[in-house]
Amino acid sequence: MDTEVFPTRQEMGVAAARAAADFLRRSLLEQETVRAIFAAAPSQNEMLAALRETKGIDWQRVTAFHMDEYIGLDASAPQRFAAFLKERLFDRLPFREIHLIKPESAKADKHYESLLKALPIDLVCLGIGENGHLAFNDPPVADFDDPDWVKVVELDDVCRQQQVNDGCFATFDEVPKQAITLTIPALLSGKRLICTVPGSTKRQAVRRTLDDPISTACPATILRNHPACTLFLDKESMG
Repeated sequence: MDTEVFPTRQEMGVAAARAAADFLRRSLLEQETVRAIFAAAPSQNEMLAALRETKGIDWQRVTAFHMDEYIGLDASAPQRFAAFLKERLFDRLPFREIHLIKPESAKADKHYESLLKALPIDLVCLGIGENGHLAFNDPPVADFDDPDWVKVVELDDVCRQQQVNDGCFATFDEVPKQAITLTIPALLSGKRLICTVPGSTKRQAVRRTLDDPISTACPATILRNHPACTLFLDKESMG
């Protein structure tokens, strides 16, 4: 895993978007279509804003997925991750296909898993949670050898509080207790991982990701084993 640190959150986001765009362009020279997974979180705002303004990407050959979704929120709730990505990316670019997790379906996880496994995943744009989670793989449920690619999970308290800290919910009790998430093996299947982690609230998680033993106590430590992952930080998250 490579690490790049930038003076500002904006510079970090632009650099992460440039890396993602460069990979997309190279991949589209070698193959007909590209499949990409995107995280939905305020940490991704600067990267997504820069990516959607990038020129020279044939988005009509890119199929998009997102990596997690709450269970129990109204379909029109603004906190839905599908809504987040539609506003910032999916509705602004002419993607070939966009596959959204529909948690209202009883077999949503199995259906989404079949879509993900249909062809290789090329690009994964992700972040790291305050508890070191990747997607909604919090320490209590993270499994580096998970047999599933998509599963229903219980969110731990640190994860739920982060959603309040990020301004997504007004109170802890409003945050859903369950979600559907891509698992660690699904995320690590991507050929290229762009991990964007700004802000002082992520400083401890970043330190643990870089220095702790690789274990599910800090799920993000597994990124160190990926052959093509870059961690993009600002001065606040690096400390």
